Amino acid sequence: MTTTLLETAYKAIDDKKGEDIVVLNMEGVSLIADQFIICHANSARQVQAIAKEVADKAAEAGFTTRRIEGMDMAKWVLVDLGDVVVHVFHKDERGYYNLEKLWGDAPMLDMAEEK
Repeated sequence: MTTTLLETAYKAIDDKKGEDIVVLNMEGVSLIADQFIICHANSARQVQAIAKEVADKAAEAGFTTRRIEGMDMAKWVLVDLGDVVVHVFHKDERGYYNLEKLWGDAPMLDMAEEK
């Protein structure tokens, strides 16, 4: 079985204990990416560890990371994997930006069903 980019990124987040992981299907909603993965962590160090794990696991699986933004401040780190964009928030910032509401037109994907 071939592991998709979405599955690779999701598993990397889960392995590093990312919290409240939400996957939005952006197809037909945004030209930016096919899926957004949104999660949060309890410390700046954990935010950075999750973002690094996503990029590392994507590379191991043969996917390219286009860019990573926000690692220095670690309040909101964006990992651009092309078709999948990962948003890793510090728990104190997630509610402020509320991407789930901002992109409310995008249906949520249940990764348990995807397996």
